[in-house]
Amino acid sequence: PRFYDVTGGAVYLNGKDIRTLSQKELRDNIGYVPQKAMLFSGTIDSNIKYGKEDADVNEVLAALDCAQATEFVSELPNGVESSIAQGGSNVSGGQKQRLAIARALVKKAPVYIFDDSFSALDFKTDAKLRRALMKYTENAVVLIVAQRVSTIMNAEQIIVLDEGKIVGKGTHKELLKTCSEYREIAESQLSKEELA
Repeated sequence: PRFYDVTGGAVYLNGKDIRTLSQKELRDNIGYVPQKAMLFSGTIDSNIKYGKEDADVNEVLAALDCAQATEFVSELPNGVESSIAQGGSNVSGGQKQRLAIARALVKKAPVYIFDDSFSALDFKTDAKLRRALMKYTENAVVLIVAQRVSTIMNAEQIIVLDEGKIVGKGTHKELLKTCSEYREIAESQLSKEELA
């Protein structure tokens, strides 16, 4: 999203250096979920449509479904028309995070960035959401910043950072063999069965 520019090389989107695109053009191509989910006063529907103003009801419901928010939204007296307080103070952290994820997903963007967006979710919801995401985003680039190994272990490529430097790059299985930092984190978070 160009919150920072690269210090070397370039980042390209469809063959164009992103520094040559307008901020609007660039960000229209990105579904972004920050680490700290923010909601706005209004309704669940208006919060989701902040990602795509002209989204129809089916697009909103599909995004909520993928984000694993359908169940709790349907239990609210007014469903998607239920009120959201400024900052989302009237929903739980996990609910807020799922609504922020749905807002990014409704865009159907070619690029998604999830900045530690799954950390507020319990492990079961995280796993269900990641399974749903694989299908929903099958034609998109998906970047996930995570501290939980289980969140990224099925990624096509994992980049391991230590104090801002790349110390490993590869799949989960490759990194278990080649990157001591990754193996140490994985062993502290996963069972022996999950590591196998």
